[in-house]
Amino acid sequence: MKKPFIITFLIFCSIFTWGQEYTQFFTKEKTVVDTFFQSYLIEDKYRWLEDIDSQETKDWIEQQNTSGKKYLSKAVNNANSRSSIDRYAFSEHHHPKKMGDYYFTYAFYNNISVRALFYQTSLNDYAQILVDPNFISQKDEINLSGYAVSKNSKLLAYQFTRNGSDWNEIKVVSLKTGIHKDDHLTGIKFSGISWLGDGFFYSTVSQNGQFGETRGEKVFFHKIGDEQQLDKLIFERKNNPSASFGYLTTSDERFFILTENVGKKDLVNFFYIDYEAESPTLQPLLTNLTKYNIEIIDSHEGKFIATETSVSNNGSILEIDPANPLKWRAIAHEFSKSLLLNVIPFDDRIVAVYQADQHPIISVLDYAGTVLDNLELPLATSVGGFSGNSYDEELLFEYTSYTIPPNVFKFNIRTFKLEVTKQTTVTFDFENIEYKEVECITKDSVVIPMILVYEKGLKLDGTNPAIIKAYGGFNVVSPPSFDPGIVYFIKQGGVFAFANIRGGGEKGEEWAFEGRGENKQNSYDDFIAASEFLIEHKYTNKGKLASTGGSNGGLVVAVAAIQRPDLYKVVVPVVAPFDMLRLEKFTVGHFNTGEFGTVTDSISFTRLLSYSPYQNIKETVNYPAMLVITSENDDRVPPFNSYKFVARMQSRKAQQNPIILKIEADAGHYGASTLSKKMKKKIDVYGFIVNELMGK
Repeated sequence: MKKPFIITFLIFCSIFTWGQEYTQFFTKEKTVVDTFFQSYLIEDKYRWLEDIDSQETKDWIEQQNTSGKKYLSKAVNNANSRSSIDRYAFSEHHHPKKMGDYYFTYAFYNNISVRALFYQTSLNDYAQILVDPNFISQKDEINLSGYAVSKNSKLLAYQFTRNGSDWNEIKVVSLKTGIHKDDHLTGIKFSGISWLGDGFFYSTVSQNGQFGETRGEKVFFHKIGDEQQLDKLIFERKNNPSASFGYLTTSDERFFILTENVGKKDLVNFFYIDYEAESPTLQPLLTNLTKYNIEIIDSHEGKFIATETSVSNNGSILEIDPANPLKWRAIAHEFSKSLLLNVIPFDDRIVAVYQADQHPIISVLDYAGTVLDNLELPLATSVGGFSGNSYDEELLFEYTSYTIPPNVFKFNIRTFKLEVTKQTTVTFDFENIEYKEVECITKDSVVIPMILVYEKGLKLDGTNPAIIKAYGGFNVVSPPSFDPGIVYFIKQGGVFAFANIRGGGEKGEEWAFEGRGENKQNSYDDFIAASEFLIEHKYTNKGKLASTGGSNGGLVVAVAAIQRPDLYKVVVPVVAPFDMLRLEKFTVGHFNTGEFGTVTDSISFTRLLSYSPYQNIKETVNYPAMLVITSENDDRVPPFNSYKFVARMQSRKAQQNPIILKIEADAGHYGASTLSKKMKKKIDVYGFIVNELMGK
């Protein structure tokens, strides 16, 4: 019964690309016209794909899945990416984190590709399973997304998601017995867990449907043993449902601190409760801040320890006295050429993490600001996952890079002794891989730093395949992380490049501002300039260059491909927003108007229209081969962004290069939760790229 309907619904033809069959679809059009500011009439031929529950959309998805899986299977076989990436991915690595009296670690176990939570009383003890996702649900794909330990180390509250959604639930388990309490909280999204005595703070939000706007955050206190409906409301902003909150309890549990981000006004307010006061109540600390970007991270001797960054400040460490909150003491001033990334306060010392010229630096200071020790790490490496109690002398952290799996170190903040907790093993010669920092110049004469990775001795004559990647948004610093797909690509004679374009946070807030809002086009121009640099300096050529990025990075590579299709042979955008005129209408899109702009303002609207990938596809251009990846439960960037973009790209006679859609089932914005599905996506991405670049 379905076959005649599908034939009228989707017209397709087969063409042969590099020895492979590619099915080109021509998706049915149902044109909707939107009017903006009485003069802009914008057609949307594939709006109907936003109805993900309709049978038409489901049939369309089924056709795309069938064709896409077939094409990717052949590409993976041709490129031999499966066995190679599986081999390079194999490494033994455990990263226990110290919280209270225990060490905790996520790990895959018993050949089941979901992460469980383990715990142990010392690094030398046998780790025992504490939370098994399979016991939460046999039907849903469960991902453990965070946890926090009570100050007395008796209880652990943990968050988990189902099938990739951003919606979380919280449960509580006894650390002494391993038995779960009856507490079960729902309606949670982007929430923290901050313990205070026999309970913890958390937040909920409201949302209309799967992809409705996320609004109306409320902060509650939950007392262990109570039903959720009895939880005490701590704070909400009824007259501004777009406001969002951050909060923490200081390590000594004296203070509760709440940060309110007002939203479109770019104002920040701070409130606090002092539980040593005669009448502990929520009271203002700092209000209507716009010039300063303050983050309070803990307290020390009754005063708050905070970081402050701004367009003119790469990051300083402050002490704020709640009795005199407008007078700040600088513990550590900014460094002009180093960016402050992280601060970990201890009882009598502070550990600060900086980045200078793509090198991480770990500094130990006292509370007077005297630097006691510096540990400088190699180019294009990253450190993270710092853990340790405020009273400890040692902290744990993780060290990694693009081609080096994570290694976990113990660092003594008194003796400054550094040692590996357990040596990580690999199946390839990581010392035979070269890292190089280069600088490319944009059309407005800005210097863009870029990291290149390739095998030592590689002949760089312009014939090598290359992948360029970037993120470039939200003031986010994109640290290197291990990717066996990069190792595989390098072993094929490839060059991997990561460009630190404007919009990202790699060079501070001014760098981010120059690629934000009205300056957003700078991010795309930077990426294009970095791509041209690789070609001009003989690292690759136009027929051998691929680009990829995720989320905002996916938008970057999509815009670059639409604006300069001649530069790229292959493009892989992952969970990217493509229809920028409708992004703010769904889920958390309205939180992102500061980054991109809003269609409610005429000037901002014309900017969005100028680069929105979906609206700028030209009928007569044969764009590069594309693998567009999305997740069916992505409630941050809804998957129909990708559906509509792919439909329009495919439905043009000029498009001869393959446009493939990969939809991850039971997955959200960060992809699938299981190890097998994560590896499958990596194998498909690099298999597709190598197949298209090298014609294997």
